[in-house]
Amino acid sequence: MAAGASEERGVYDEINITPMLDLAYVLLVIFIIMTTAVVQGIKVNLPKASAQPTLAENKTKAITITADGTIYLDTFPVSMQELENMLRQYKAANPSLPVIIKADATIQYQRVVDVLDLLGRLQITQLGLVTQKIVK
Repeated sequence: MAAGASEERGVYDEINITPMLDLAYVLLVIFIIMTTAVVQGIKVNLPKASAQPTLAENKTKAITITADGTIYLDTFPVSMQELENMLRQYKAANPSLPVIIKADATIQYQRVVDVLDLLGRLQITQLGLVTQKIVK
């Protein structure tokens, strides 16, 4: 009998991976549950918005300079003097008048500088320059 018992105590040459797999599956389930809990975030009752477009007048003025150097205020062609007069009127009505400048890439830089100088004289500080997004 003693000889049979010593044969059972021999060296194992294989690793039992079942407990390791059980642990891996439990950890996987825990990570999945935690990830979905974090992604959901906090539930709040969001306010409803109207699907109808607003009837309020757009307060932002757009100055466009085309490739041939023509200056437009919104969609109307204007000279530099007319632009100054119109912007002065808009500035009197709305002291925080926002203005954006859209200029063609091929125009002389001096035209844009002239418009920027005019905006500086009128103390229009809310200014944006429109550029094209680079697609990579």
